Amino acid sequence: MTSFRWIEGVASTVVAAGKRLEAIAYGPPPGSAPTIVMLHEGLGCVALWRDFPRKLAAATGWGVLAYSRAGYGQSDPVDLRRPLDYMTREATLSLPEVLDAVGFARGILLGHSDGASIAAIYAGDRSDARVEGLVLMAPHVFTEAPGLASIAEAKEAYATGDLRAKLARYHAHVDVAFYGWNGAWLDPGFKAWNIESSVERWRVPALVIQGADDQYGTPAQIRAIEDRSPAAVQSLILDDCRHSPQFDQPQATLEAIVAFCRHYQEP
Repeated sequence: MTSFRWIEGVASTVVAAGKRLEAIAYGPPPGSAPTIVMLHEGLGCVALWRDFPRKLAAATGWGVLAYSRAGYGQSDPVDLRRPLDYMTREATLSLPEVLDAVGFARGILLGHSDGASIAAIYAGDRSDARVEGLVLMAPHVFTEAPGLASIAEAKEAYATGDLRAKLARYHAHVDVAFYGWNGAWLDPGFKAWNIESSVERWRVPALVIQGADDQYGTPAQIRAIEDRSPAAVQSLILDDCRHSPQFDQPQATLEAIVAFCRHYQEP
């Protein structure tokens, strides 16, 4: 049931899985144009997308919806410790209700890092004809030792450096946001996490973007997606780019997404 008021650039809320989630929309509403639903990274939120949603709407002519998952930004908190299958739970319990609440009619899921993994799970594990494609930036489909080492470094920076203070500017429940992500990824049981089976069930094309210098994932993630997906996969590896293509290489990232969207827009 649609419950979200789509008003350009005005912060609002959507309710999903019993949690109030902050959300913001740009561009035309569902029904007037396709919609890009944005899924943020493991420490992200609406505000940490910066002006990327607005630029995406302007460049594509599509509607863009960004929201903060429970535990992030100004959304309701979650209980810690988070279950190790928290991304699957997001894909199966929360995301479907977000899509229904905003009146999602057709379009793509655009995810970054954890958000990309959630989008990948949704596309493989649910039959939703409204989702016509995926844009995955810095996706993870399995754990890697270098990525886990970087996550351990983030834990140290949060405990002893200024990372907590920086994140507290954006997250109302900053410890929930950080440890919900960091604690799950560094749990010994998380080393077995793998969502390649979801990729094997994709029925829609994907654009996969990764930085050549991504500190959280190697090109093995991209190769696994290319090898496993039965649907078309377009890959873009960007030089001079780390974990956030939308900020490290904004123009190349935007152009690639616009071209991908244009290919699937109705004449």
